[in-house]
Amino acid sequence: MAGKKKPTKVKRPSSPKIPNYPRSSLEKALRIPKSILEQNAGKECSDEESATYVGVKYNKGPYSLEINNAIKYGLLERPESGKLQLTTLARKMLKPQESDDYLSGARDAAMKAPIISDIYTHYRGENLPDTEFFNNALTDKFKIPKEKLSEFKSIFFETLETAELIKEDEGKYRIIDALEDDGAVQEKVKETFKKLEKSAKVKSDDSCFVMMPYRNPLGSYYDKIYKPAIEKAGLKPVRADDDIFGTGKIIDQIWSGINSAKILIAELTTRNPNVFYELGLAHALKKPVVLVSSNEEDVPFDLNHIRVIYYDVNDPFWGQKLIDKVAENILSAIKNPEEAIFDTKK
Repeated sequence: MAGKKKPTKVKRPSSPKIPNYPRSSLEKALRIPKSILEQNAGKECSDEESATYVGVKYNKGPYSLEINNAIKYGLLERPESGKLQLTTLARKMLKPQESDDYLSGARDAAMKAPIISDIYTHYRGENLPDTEFFNNALTDKFKIPKEKLSEFKSIFFETLETAELIKEDEGKYRIIDALEDDGAVQEKVKETFKKLEKSAKVKSDDSCFVMMPYRNPLGSYYDKIYKPAIEKAGLKPVRADDDIFGTGKIIDQIWSGINSAKILIAELTTRNPNVFYELGLAHALKKPVVLVSSNEEDVPFDLNHIRVIYYDVNDPFWGQKLIDKVAENILSAIKNPEEAIFDTKK
C-alpha cells in the first residue's frame, strides 16, 4: 500500500521589514530619560521602575517601544539586561552646563538615529524634493514602507526642527549643513562618504566636466572648490578654458569634454548663458549633473526635481562645506544616476 503523501507546506509571504528608525520624535523620546533624572536623580533603574517614574503602567508593548526609541537616539543605554541608565548625551540635553548644550546634544542625538541621520546627510545643504519626489526617495532609497510614510515624515521633520537642522521658506524645506558646527555631523558625513567611495564605481581615467562662468569671483571657484572636490571623489577635473581649450572650434571641444565625462558639475549662479547651453547638451546626452547655486532664483523651475546644492558665501566655512558636499554628490550621482539626470517625463 502506497504511503500517504505528506501535505506540501505553503510558504507564507513574509511581511516587509520596517527600517529601524525611532518611532517617535526626539522631543518625545526625552520623556523617560527626563523622568529618571527628575524622579531617581538619574541613577540606574529597571525598566519597570522607570515606568513608575513616568507615571504609567509598564508593558512590553508601547512602553518598551518608547524605551527603544530613547536608546536609538542615544539617550538611554543598558548596562545589563533589564536595566537602564542615562547617557552622557541625555544629561547634556536635560541638564545643560553651557548655553548651546541642548542644541548640540539634540544634533548629536539626531545623528545617532538610524535612517533619520542617513536622510539628513544625503540632503544636507539642499532643499528637500517636492512631496511626490521626496516620498519616492523615502520608499525607494531609504526603504520606508508606503503605509509608514506619514508617520516617518512627522518624526523626521519634528526631530530636525528640534535640532535646528531644517528651515522652511515659502513652503520649501532646506536641510541645514552643520558640518563645521557639530562633531557628530562631521562623523556621520565621513561615514557616509566612506560608504559611497566603496559603492560608487570610479575608474582612474573617469573625468568630471565643470560648467561654470570664467570670470571672477565665480571663475576662481574652479581651483578653490570644484577641482579639490572632484579629486576628493577620485575623478579627473576638466574645464573647457583650462583643460581642453586649444586649436579647433571651442564648441567641438566642449562637446567632446561633455560627451566623454562620466559626470558633470554645473555652477548655476548668475544664470550664465554659456553654462545653460552646456547644461542643455549634457541633459540631451542623459549625463548625470551635480547642480550648484548660491541662490534659488538662479535655478530654473524645470530642474526642481534634480538635487541642487546651495551654498552661502557669508558662512565662514562655506568653502570646505561645499568641497565636501560636491565630492559626496558626485559619488552619489554615480551610484544613483537617476537623481542627477534630467528626465523629460517629470
